[in-house]
Amino acid sequence: MRKDKLYFLTFISISVIFLIIASFGVKYFIKVSANQLIEIQLESSKREANEIAKLINYQLTANIDKKTTIQNIQNTIENTNTDASFICVFDWSGKEVCNPNITKVGQKVNSNQSLLESLSKENSADKLYDLLMNQKRQKEKDSITIASEIVYISPVKDSDLIVAANVNLDKVATQIRKLKTSFYTIFILMGGLIILSSFFAVRIIGSYYEKQLELKNTNLESELISLSKLNTDLVAYQQKVVVENTNEEQSESTSDHGKKRILTYIRNELIPISIDEISYIYTENTITYVNCFNGKKSTSNISLDDMYISLDSSLFFRANRQFIISITSIEKIIKYGNSQLKILVRNADVEIIISKNKAAEFRQWLNT
Repeated sequence: MRKDKLYFLTFISISVIFLIIASFGVKYFIKVSANQLIEIQLESSKREANEIAKLINYQLTANIDKKTTIQNIQNTIENTNTDASFICVFDWSGKEVCNPNITKVGQKVNSNQSLLESLSKENSADKLYDLLMNQKRQKEKDSITIASEIVYISPVKDSDLIVAANVNLDKVATQIRKLKTSFYTIFILMGGLIILSSFFAVRIIGSYYEKQLELKNTNLESELISLSKLNTDLVAYQQKVVVENTNEEQSESTSDHGKKRILTYIRNELIPISIDEISYIYTENTITYVNCFNGKKSTSNISLDDMYISLDSSLFFRANRQFIISITSIEKIIKYGNSQLKILVRNADVEIIISKNKAAEFRQWLNT
């Protein structure tokens, strides 16, 4: 149940993070793409207006009648107002002389001066996008129907005619809506794919680590059982040694296996120490030290190797190159490092490490 809740919260978290990022990303990409689209249409409209202005100037210069020229232009641009951009012609009085919608010929031109001024500056596509969107919202609010807006004018040389490039607001709005729909569709599909793939990836990785953790826990349980058995064997062995020490017959029999006491030195004084009093023996800087249960420490001229040979192997164990330890001095055995063992000594601030190779011999010694 906890795993399912964790996976569910992971799914929700990934979804929320994606939605936050997508909400900002989609708006940015839509505006950038819309600006590029408007910029292309704007440049195309400017080029078309300039070409029409040159064409009119060429015809007038060639002494073609003005009315005939205007009629030719009218026939050329008629019904083009359904495109995203189109051309119209008006005179200096502001009266339209050519328009794709022939019903507007003779009417006054309705232009946005602030829009025209903004297009003469840098980042004209950004300005046009913002102004067109603001104007569209204003028209929707005021219920005004204005389908187009003049975005560029090109005066005809030696004439009172002006060619104007118009943008069809409804067409631009439709194109931007399609652009938004495409982006939202892409982001929804991509978001669903990312969220689901991330969710399954988390589950797969989580399952893998859960198995690894379970395996480690199993190994740890096995080691704990083994260590518990080792400590149990230790207690049993220590009790056996106590019984043997209290039994005179057993003591006599053990005396055959090793010395009952050793000679040590404290400064210049010769001190005999009973084997039963020894807690552990260690070497440091080629000097052998004998530590007793009562805390007394003395030295010996015998090397650690020779010392171990003379001791009863059932009571003492050579833990490593530095230490010999008595069975009765062991307080606790704990796991240490990679399959190593750490021996805690009674009433002594010392830790004796038994290597991985020696650990098996130590276990066998306790079971003997």
